[in-house]
Amino acid sequence: MAIEVVLKRWGNSIGVVLPKELIDKEKLKENERVLIEVVKEANLSHIFGTLKTGMTGQEFKDMVRKGWKT
Repeated sequence: MAIEVVLKRWGNSIGVVLPKELIDKEKLKENERVLIEVVKEANLSHIFGTLKTGMTGQEFKDMVRKGWKT
């Protein structure tokens, strides 16, 4: 089960809080050992490009559709 969490500083360490839904689903208990796989969120704009116009994707689609007279 993949869940997005936010890292928080605890003293000199960094930790995560697991959502109750995950704890219930996996039947996790206090002091139980678990294996966590870390996958950082990626910025893919260099692969797919970005709109340099400053408009949202929806605004861009609306502008393009105005030219599609049927």
